[in-house]
Amino acid sequence: MFPEQSLIGVINHLLSRQPSLRDTLKPHAGKAARIDLGLAQLNLTVATDGLLQAAVSEPNVTITIQPANVPRMLSDMDRAFSYVTISGDADFARTISELANTLRWDLEEELAPWVGDIAAVRIANAARQFLGTARSTSKKLAENMAEYWLEENPTLLYRHAGEEFTTEVARLRDDVERLSKRIDIIERRVRSREGTA
Repeated sequence: MFPEQSLIGVINHLLSRQPSLRDTLKPHAGKAARIDLGLAQLNLTVATDGLLQAAVSEPNVTITIQPANVPRMLSDMDRAFSYVTISGDADFARTISELANTLRWDLEEELAPWVGDIAAVRIANAARQFLGTARSTSKKLAENMAEYWLEENPTLLYRHAGEEFTTEVARLRDDVERLSKRIDIIERRVRSREGTA
């Protein structure tokens, strides 16, 4: 329960700094959402002030995220909702999707009261630069590992090679089915001629 309350607290903190997003949630007061991560679930209810609280009722909308898709979502937040399955109240789900796409954490704003505006900007820029370097390094590492597995130790296939293979298998299957139907027609004709002879 503690991690759920902590996460709700973080989301509410961000919402409290973005009143327009709270306003988009207010019409859905009383509605519940379940975020299902397979191993864990987060149940939320929209309060009358547009903030969130732990849900005790059945969800109006369920958002299912496969654990295998979490790294993709984190690497491409603009397309994060394309990796989820949503069921239930369509209008509420659309609002949650918009909220997820626009809710942002402003590091400078969080740090400014503690270290001052100039230092907050410098710390935030350094953090962004560090994260950018870490992201590009991990991307290069992944590309190098993929190249090794594809070129040096061909255990894997290039995506296009796999797609071509799948297309060829489907074409071969269709050809075999057509050939089988032709053989059936020929056998029927032979049998009908033998029957009339």
